[in-house]
Amino acid sequence: MNFSEVFKHSNQLCRFSPDGKYLATCVQYRLVVRDVNTLQILHLYTCLDQIQQVEWSSDSLFILCAMFKRGLIQVWSLEQPDWHCKIDEGSAGLVASRWSPDGRHILNTTEFHLRVTVWSLCTKSVSYIKYPKACQQGIDFTKDGRYLALAERRDCKDYISIFVCNDWQLLRHFESETQDLAGIEWSPNGCVLAVWDTCLEYKVLLYSLDGRLLSTFSAYEWSLGVKSVMWSPSSQFLAIGSYDEKVRILNHVTWKKIIEFEHPATINNPKIVVYKEVEKRAVLGNDDLSFHHNLTMGSSLFSTQSKYEVSPAPVQVPVIKPDPERANPKIGIATMAFSSDNRYLATKNDNMPNDLWTCRS
Repeated sequence: MNFSEVFKHSNQLCRFSPDGKYLATCVQYRLVVRDVNTLQILHLYTCLDQIQQVEWSSDSLFILCAMFKRGLIQVWSLEQPDWHCKIDEGSAGLVASRWSPDGRHILNTTEFHLRVTVWSLCTKSVSYIKYPKACQQGIDFTKDGRYLALAERRDCKDYISIFVCNDWQLLRHFESETQDLAGIEWSPNGCVLAVWDTCLEYKVLLYSLDGRLLSTFSAYEWSLGVKSVMWSPSSQFLAIGSYDEKVRILNHVTWKKIIEFEHPATINNPKIVVYKEVEKRAVLGNDDLSFHHNLTMGSSLFSTQSKYEVSPAPVQVPVIKPDPERANPKIGIATMAFSSDNRYLATKNDNMPNDLWTCRS
């Protein structure tokens, strides 16, 4: 394995372009774009202030730099280095910025979530969307980029608005049957919108594109509820991770639970295969030790090798006890991912930070 020289960057701002051809790094107020193959600098841009966020457009032709302290956005073009765009939100401020799927519109969220401003790079037009809700995941596009779903909060009630991305016109607006909406996510086929409530109440609602409530799912009451939601690539399954350290999978026909996966601290089932990573260090002889001062820690003599061995049952999984006095306890299923063929689901339990679970769906 070969390593390049070390490149400076600020705030961990280092992003590959979607097409994999470019690498963007930020150093204070400078944006550096390199060729991935040669790592030579292709473009060097200077922004008006220290960069706090960088994001590529979907076609890798534009790159966005956000400066939240000044409420500024600067956009640079790779095809036309002399072209640039500056967006100033003024006194409204800026707390978040993102590209639309077409890579020609920018969505800015102002301070206190007063509105979302949609800026067009093509027509220079501006559209405003009021009352966006400040929540875990309050905005989501369909995979084909045709529709935008936005969570809103009005008069102490949750609402969902669906917009057509071609002209940003409102398509549907309806009230959500949630106490305090926490997130929304489209299915990959763009036909169903999953909505989940605050962690204080276990509730997942499924809406159609026209705003009809298809189903409601609740596994239990009077305890911390939903922590994560993940669609399968085919939109046939919806995985729900919760604070009770379980994953429940719903089917797309009846929206009922078809299977439930647990994450026990002790694994006694012999059918469950447990792989444990074992580290092995290179053994040094007397001759090697005599000149070890001439070797660096990166040398192959001091490198650590590892392999996975099958552990026989029973297996005790290391568990970290969460602090009950602190908010957002480190417990429950926060990370999930389906395989591309929908057959497998990988999960991570927050109070078992060193373990990855793989289930067959």
